[in-house]
Amino acid sequence: MKSKMKKDSKFDEEFQKSQQLTVESDSDFGYEDSSQDYGSEDSYASSEFEDGDSSSSGDEDHLGDDNSKDAEAGKGGPSKDEDFTYTGGSLALGVANDQEDGSGDSEIHQGVETDSSEDEVAPRNTIGDVPLKWYEDEPHIGYDVKGKRILKREKQDKLDSFLASADDPSSWRKFYDEVNDEVVELTKEEAKVISKMIKGHAPHSHFDPYPDYVDWFKWDDAIHPLSNAPEPKRRFIPSKWEARKVVRYVRAIRKGLITFDKPKEEDGPYLLWGNDSGSTEKSNHLAYIPAPKPKVPGHEESYNPPLEYIPTQEEINSYQLMDDEDRPKFIPKRFTCLRSIPAYENYVQERFDRCLDLFLCPRVRKKRLHVDPDSLKPKLPSRKDLKPYPMACYIEYKGHEDAVTSISVEASGQWMASGSSDGTVRIWDVPTGRCLRRWEIGEAITCVAWNPLSDMRILAVSAGQDVLMLNAGLGDEEEQKKIRELLYVEPSAPDNSDGKTLSVSWHQDDKHEALKLKHLKTVTAVEWHRKGDYFSSVMPAGESRAVLIHQLSKKFTQMLPYRLHGLAVRSTFHPTRSFFFICTKKTVRVYDLLKKKLIKKLDTGLHEASSIAVHPGGDNLIVGSKEGKMCWFDMDLSSKPYRVLKCHPKDINNVVFHRTYPLFASCSDDSTAYIFHGMVYSDPNQDPLIVPLEILRGHASSNGRGILDCKFHPSLPWLFTAGADKVIKLYCH
Repeated sequence: MKSKMKKDSKFDEEFQKSQQLTVESDSDFGYEDSSQDYGSEDSYASSEFEDGDSSSSGDEDHLGDDNSKDAEAGKGGPSKDEDFTYTGGSLALGVANDQEDGSGDSEIHQGVETDSSEDEVAPRNTIGDVPLKWYEDEPHIGYDVKGKRILKREKQDKLDSFLASADDPSSWRKFYDEVNDEVVELTKEEAKVISKMIKGHAPHSHFDPYPDYVDWFKWDDAIHPLSNAPEPKRRFIPSKWEARKVVRYVRAIRKGLITFDKPKEEDGPYLLWGNDSGSTEKSNHLAYIPAPKPKVPGHEESYNPPLEYIPTQEEINSYQLMDDEDRPKFIPKRFTCLRSIPAYENYVQERFDRCLDLFLCPRVRKKRLHVDPDSLKPKLPSRKDLKPYPMACYIEYKGHEDAVTSISVEASGQWMASGSSDGTVRIWDVPTGRCLRRWEIGEAITCVAWNPLSDMRILAVSAGQDVLMLNAGLGDEEEQKKIRELLYVEPSAPDNSDGKTLSVSWHQDDKHEALKLKHLKTVTAVEWHRKGDYFSSVMPAGESRAVLIHQLSKKFTQMLPYRLHGLAVRSTFHPTRSFFFICTKKTVRVYDLLKKKLIKKLDTGLHEASSIAVHPGGDNLIVGSKEGKMCWFDMDLSSKPYRVLKCHPKDINNVVFHRTYPLFASCSDDSTAYIFHGMVYSDPNQDPLIVPLEILRGHASSNGRGILDCKFHPSLPWLFTAGADKVIKLYCH
């Protein structure tokens, strides 16, 4: 017990000696370690506190609080509770001892004087702990002792403050204190300290970021360590948690979830004046280039191939109708044994072609470009940004007994007309799907087309060699009277065909109360002019009279004064100008009806075109073909297609533009309809934007035919499709 008390007394003496600190009276505060020379430091510290130097500022009032009741700083030894407080750029040593009185506190503060004027001024904040935003709209900020409002400072205009800051060189060191409502200017020393602290540097040169370690304990004559507890058992047993963690890391590395940086490869020696080509190309002789390898024969080239590789007779006959490029080079055959295999008829030709390949092989090494395929794809906008467009089937119109070959939507969008191979024409109410009227024509209907005028509800129907102008019976009495007068023709009126051989005769059809135009050949298409008085008819077998233009008001028919090069397929009028488009199997010709001359010839590059549609702007058009391709033409750009879209595997039956929305669609025999976004910009330097949007399915195939016609709603983003399955469908957004 005595040895323990002796040891504690030695510990207290050493502890008191180590607590002596030096307080330097300088603008930059700091403290030094006193562990080396205890005697000199004691005298130096006591003199500093007695003289009352400027090292202890007026900010040290906290030394006399309830927790700091110790004797004089230079005389009394330190207690167990000590606190270092930095105030106003000085170091204060606070000694807290609850058992002694506060005499030392008074002695310290009596000898301390300060020159700081900031501490004497009370803070101007009179609002207390209240958010400043409560006083944003008020002319005052807080109240004084007498309860009167303290008005805010008058703020300068931004222009005045800017001019004042331009004239004041120290304006960058001024800032506005919202709490105290005053402008504070930083001194140069404070600005330097702030800039150093922002950069992460020491605030002054006397700051020591790495002070010497002060060992508070004396280890001499130490018999026992701080703790005599025996070593726990867990320090000698491998940790199970660490083993599990290692197993997890191993599994993550094997799965590739954790990767390591590969060591950097050092650059080897290289030719200073050489190029990037390999050393083999620099040699005097030619580099060895292996011959191109022929195609390895597959199962279909076996003498006894499986049955699924042997084509049927129908497939062999279809090969004969194909082009040479698409026709297969080898047709598999089956033999029972090798002895029955005849000589290969194309052997000599193939050997000769092989020798030519070897002889004409270019002996040049070409560098292969490694290009990411995704980078070559055009960046298209999202489909969500291009809405609305038709996506889902909304209504089905059923009633025809055979394939629906053609449909047309009235100008107001209220009614729709349809023609079928069963020889009937029907008018449907679009919102309800109810059939309003039905005509029995007696022949298969090839085309139906509404008059584009909303007050002239006349329906043009082509069936065989006849074109009928039917009165739909819609509208008031005045419209019906006007339509009856327009559809009336006198029996004695002479048929007109430009004064030459009669090609069209105008008759009155009493059975259907309609006007009939009798042609020489079968009519396949009828198109109206935008003014509703003119319409065209196409007879593919009519040769030079294949395309005719009729005037309904005068009951007059005229031939085009042009020679048609090729078999006419479709014709259409320009939406705004006096241009007329005639689509043949290979080309599209544009004529000016007023000047009577050819304006442009568009080369489609297709085997056989099937349909044409003109953009409402008039400068772009699309052409569909029976090979599943669709060509977009920009007439201001070139006579070649701007884009060729290969979307359908079978024939395209019709293509159509929307009148108001940037949409166009195509329908095919594969029972699908494709919806595209086609934006045409007013800027002539900007190309049209074409984005595929949706593939509409739902029609069933019948006799190898799918969707035979499609039309857009005049004002809404809806699409009507007519299929060979006797059904008409309406797709809405």
